[in-house]
Amino acid sequence: MLQVKNLEKHFGDRVLFSEATLTISPGERVALFGRNGSGKSTLLKIIAGEESADDGEVSTPRGYRIGYLKQHISFTHNTVLEEVCSVLSDPIAEQYKAEIVLEGLGFSEAHLSLSPSALSGGFQIRINLAKLIVSEPNLLLLDEPTNYLDIVSMRWLEEYLQTWPGEMIVISHDRYFCDQVSTHSALLYRAGFRKIEGDSQKLFERIEADEELHERTRENREKEIKRMEAFITRFKAQASKASVVQSRVKALARIERLDELSSEATLDFSFVYAPFPGRFPLEVKDLSFGFDSDKAPLIDGLSFAVKKGDRIGVIGKNGRGKSTLLKLLAGELKPLAGEVVASPNTSLSFFAQTNTNRLQLSNTIEAEIQQVNSKLGRTAVRAICGCMMFEGDDALKKISVLSGGERSRVLLGKILATPSNVLLLDEPTNHLDVESVMALTDALEEFEGAIAIVTHSEEILRRVAQRLVIFQGDAPFVFEGTYDEFLDSIGWEGEENSSRRQNKRKNKPSGLQGQKREKAELVQEKSRALTPAKKEVDELEKRVAGLEATIATLQQDLAAASAAQESARIQKTSQELALAQEQLEKGLAKWEEAAKKLSELEKAYAERMV
Repeated sequence: MLQVKNLEKHFGDRVLFSEATLTISPGERVALFGRNGSGKSTLLKIIAGEESADDGEVSTPRGYRIGYLKQHISFTHNTVLEEVCSVLSDPIAEQYKAEIVLEGLGFSEAHLSLSPSALSGGFQIRINLAKLIVSEPNLLLLDEPTNYLDIVSMRWLEEYLQTWPGEMIVISHDRYFCDQVSTHSALLYRAGFRKIEGDSQKLFERIEADEELHERTRENREKEIKRMEAFITRFKAQASKASVVQSRVKALARIERLDELSSEATLDFSFVYAPFPGRFPLEVKDLSFGFDSDKAPLIDGLSFAVKKGDRIGVIGKNGRGKSTLLKLLAGELKPLAGEVVASPNTSLSFFAQTNTNRLQLSNTIEAEIQQVNSKLGRTAVRAICGCMMFEGDDALKKISVLSGGERSRVLLGKILATPSNVLLLDEPTNHLDVESVMALTDALEEFEGAIAIVTHSEEILRRVAQRLVIFQGDAPFVFEGTYDEFLDSIGWEGEENSSRRQNKRKNKPSGLQGQKREKAELVQEKSRALTPAKKEVDELEKRVAGLEATIATLQQDLAAASAAQESARIQKTSQELALAQEQLEKGLAKWEEAAKKLSELEKAYAERMV
């Protein structure tokens, strides 16, 4: 059990906590929400003893152990497995615990014998997370534990934390993850805490209702105060009304005035759509790419078309090539084979965390956003800065003084300023808070253009993605369906024994070993067979539509020529019309044949996948 009483914390003129109180009872797992900079991480540091409060106290029972996920790296053992086992009470007998957690967090067997210092920063943070979990503290403090996890490891952690026996406070920009692992939700706002039992939706609705009630009550009190003040002013000089006036004065003094609630800063995403007259802004044809010629390519023979208004989720484990694919689509990398063909009318915007190094450090935020669209006036630029939470004079800050998260918001601001019909987004939510992620997701749903997004957020995938490029197996493949359809039909490798997958299959007969791999291979085969067939049908449809439009125009011209009795024009137009009608008949025949072939293929694969 944890009690935070009357907590006070200030940074200069900014108040983080003012008489803030929070209690975590036995067995409660609390998801803590709040705007960036509101003090969530500071609270965890104070509870963990890493930082001190200005006033107030944090109390726990005697012998209560607190585990805090640290971002700084300090390893003392030779291998990954030894490092994680070092926190176990019996490293030899309990080694299996470390192995289970490391495997769940995405470590392969080969990783276990490597030196921790030989791994990337993301995997080193995962080692800290593994050590924290296996040490089994009474209270688990997790500050953005999913930032360095891929979608598969994140799903494992989610399932693991659902059965955490002790207490927990978790901070994450992924609202769905928070709701899945928590029993209670708390919001840090207005320098205090509001906590309820239930998920974040219930919390936000409760607070919105409370604030609406507060504002209605405040307005009614202000009206009553004005009426009483007007009465006192009007009759205070009349002796006959002295007793009544005095009574009103006393009543007025007893009324407690309520402060008007200040508005909370909010990101307001709205992407600008550049009209696209065609159907395919991007086409990927037999694309292959790899960084090491001695190894199998990351991408091999991948083909798909990005349609107007498409919603494509790019998913898979870390290091498989998801970000690389977006760079290829953006033209920042050249393929080893194949090509990415962009329409002349394609206006593309690309967001990637690594692109912050392209910001000009000497620029102000305002100038950096202004330079991508010279047509925008200063008022419009300042409005975009405000959307990115750089309000007023904050827009005049130099890029050089901004944090990594702030620079990412500047990149998003530049995309907002740029009219686009294709958005390529590589983990755009990493430096946003929950409310901002919700606003971003709403904007993505409303955007008229095409989107390809790399994300490990299952909520975003479920709300936005209509098709998937999946990095799993020997090579990435296109899945024509939603994320849940992928989970039901193929699923992630290594999840055969998870309870979630078992629950979904409990009424289905168990398959032979390797059935999942066979199904994944069948999906890839289906994609390779159907993609060119669909492309042929689409191209023939466009040709038929074009011929029909041409014929309609020629028929109008012929009618006009006949009315004007222009014999030469009638003869020429009649010949062109006859030729177009002949071409239309041939085109329709080819289209019918291709459509029939596609229908037969779809039916055949549907039967094979039952």
